[in-house]
Amino acid sequence: MVFVISADKKPLDMCHPAKARKLLRDGKAAIYRKEPFTIILKKKTEEPAEKNYRLKIDYGSRHTGLAILKNSKVCWLGQIEHRTDIKDLLDKRRGYRRRRRNANLRYRKARFMLRTKPEGWLPPSLMSRVNNIRTFVKRLMTYLPLGNISYENVKFDTQKLMNPDISGIEYQQGELAGYEIREYLAEKFGHKCCYCGIEQGQGRKFEVEHIVPKSRGGSNRISNLAWSCHECNQEKDNMTAEEYGHPEVQEQARRHLKDAAMVTATRWKVLEVLRGFGLSVECGTGGLTSYNRNKRNIPKDHYYDACCVGKSTPERLYFGTDTVHVITATGRGKHCRTNINASGFPRGYLARQKQFFGFQTGDMIKAVVTRGKKIGTYFGKVMCRKSGSFDIKTSYGRVQGIGYKYFQLVQRSDGYLYSRKEVAALPPHG
Repeated sequence: MVFVISADKKPLDMCHPAKARKLLRDGKAAIYRKEPFTIILKKKTEEPAEKNYRLKIDYGSRHTGLAILKNSKVCWLGQIEHRTDIKDLLDKRRGYRRRRRNANLRYRKARFMLRTKPEGWLPPSLMSRVNNIRTFVKRLMTYLPLGNISYENVKFDTQKLMNPDISGIEYQQGELAGYEIREYLAEKFGHKCCYCGIEQGQGRKFEVEHIVPKSRGGSNRISNLAWSCHECNQEKDNMTAEEYGHPEVQEQARRHLKDAAMVTATRWKVLEVLRGFGLSVECGTGGLTSYNRNKRNIPKDHYYDACCVGKSTPERLYFGTDTVHVITATGRGKHCRTNINASGFPRGYLARQKQFFGFQTGDMIKAVVTRGKKIGTYFGKVMCRKSGSFDIKTSYGRVQGIGYKYFQLVQRSDGYLYSRKEVAALPPHG
């Protein structure tokens, strides 16, 4: 489905790609944005669009699934890939600064004790995730008449994971009991059997498995649980994972709850951001999402999880798209203008300016080369040089040394890399 906005830039109902092509061919519309693909009508429409679209968000520490539903029809699927390198880059910058001060300046008193953080402060690595969601909800509201948002507010309850006997929380009772731990283990082991490596959803039943069997003194603690297919669990029988020939499983099971802690630390901040848009926000849990997905027999993935967030999930889901829009957060370039080698010494300097001949690195361009050895049409991201000889990063590789005069701007760099992947068209589920 294609986003449509009116001539005065008000969001309208989405349309089928065939209808969008006809509008473009007849000159009644123009391309407004390439990613996500949006067309703008050349005439104003007086009829206001009904706000009957719902955005569903499956928030995760590394990936966030997005789905747009109109009643029971899934119109659009997306997945945000969050940055995981921010803390390492900040630590590296801190090390460079400390070395310079120690080497070049006399001793001065530490000032870090005088610095205070405002209430509600979050580290930049966590705020990056919050800002990614804020950015794309704001964009989707610009291109689509959204009326409601469904948000998975609780991914994992770490207290429940560490102490399964804890009581007093509603979703631990009744038909949702056990889904929180199952969902956590599935994600921890990559939705694969920890013994044979087969992926979940390939015709095998998966279940929670005790690394040290209970009959030999094993407990129900999360560090003693693994995610296994039924066949491997039966074959393992009364052996420990090490006796079964997989000592690495025990080490993997002992991993810390880092990803769960990230989501727990930022979930209320994300909820605050979503409520700030003035839309009706529905909250759900990870256990409920897993229950809805399994009940409707939908495959496991972040964008499919997003379709199943909250109690508003229809009994039957109709998938009107087989394309997932993958949005990778890349940032807007480097602040540091000096390249260094492994020992920390400078090996080259970057230009101070950001734009060259009207382009900047990361812009989406179209290049029609008419002369030389590289005749052809290229579409992708540009990598600029001061000389005017640019590189193009396409979906099939990198093309080097193309003159800027052949370039045509398609979309400005906005700190994200866009791609698409095809998925199998799903029949109605429910």
